[in-house]
Amino acid sequence: MKKLYLALGAVALFGVGILIAVSLSRDDAPQPVAGAPVDEPAETLETVAEAEDAVAPATEETLEVVEESAAVEEESDDEPIVLAMADTDDVAAREWKFKEGEHYFRMVPTQPTVGGADKIEVAELFMYSCPHCYTLEPYLKQWKADLDPGVRFVRIPAQWNRLAVLHAQVYYTHEILARNGTLENGQGLHEAMFEEFHRRGNRLTSEDAIMRVFARFGVSAEDFRKTWDSFEVNQKMRVGADLARRYNVNSVPTVVVNGKYRTSAGDAGGYDELLELIDELTVREGLR
Repeated sequence: MKKLYLALGAVALFGVGILIAVSLSRDDAPQPVAGAPVDEPAETLETVAEAEDAVAPATEETLEVVEESAAVEEESDDEPIVLAMADTDDVAAREWKFKEGEHYFRMVPTQPTVGGADKIEVAELFMYSCPHCYTLEPYLKQWKADLDPGVRFVRIPAQWNRLAVLHAQVYYTHEILARNGTLENGQGLHEAMFEEFHRRGNRLTSEDAIMRVFARFGVSAEDFRKTWDSFEVNQKMRVGADLARRYNVNSVPTVVVNGKYRTSAGDAGGYDELLELIDELTVREGLR
């Protein structure tokens, strides 16, 4: 019996030990169910905080971009050039007298000019033998008297036949001599060439006949011949012939504005109308 009690006691003590060990193991072991909700939100909040820190600048940048865009729109609305252009379009629709395709023709593409792009160029293509060019000359002279400083007027003599080539050489010789001061009255000599052909019956068919006219304006034979056969005159003639081809000119007088618009007195409706049209086209070019 005593041995039985001892055995039962040992079993009881063993059971208590097991209970204590199990209890201790439950208190010290990690608690995944209870711990997960605590650890994960901490990491998630930290990530969200970092994400918010990362998003916040992006949000601020977005706001700045919107503000800049808004500022640009305000500046655009108040920009005087835009308003002026709108006003100009309204004026253009109401007040332009001449019509493209009827009174003048646009050249596509735009062609070169004699001078640079610093001014709007008006070029007259002419011939000394042309009666209409002779008639137009006093109109152009009056028009040039009030020429806008932003406009450059040039002449391009047509070279369609042997006489026209000779007269083109006359014009460029006179132009160079007038520029270097040897010929004091360049406009006077230019007008005299028209008068010789149309009033005095002098067809200016030889170098000697031409030189005599230059002599009346104080140009010596030496100065005349030196310029007449010069490289510069020949170069000007090549450029002039090339431009006449590019402008597709088949009659004179023809006026070309800035290498872009081609017209004539016949297209415009008369000589006075031609000058009015030239002024209108130069204004259009000035508004570009």
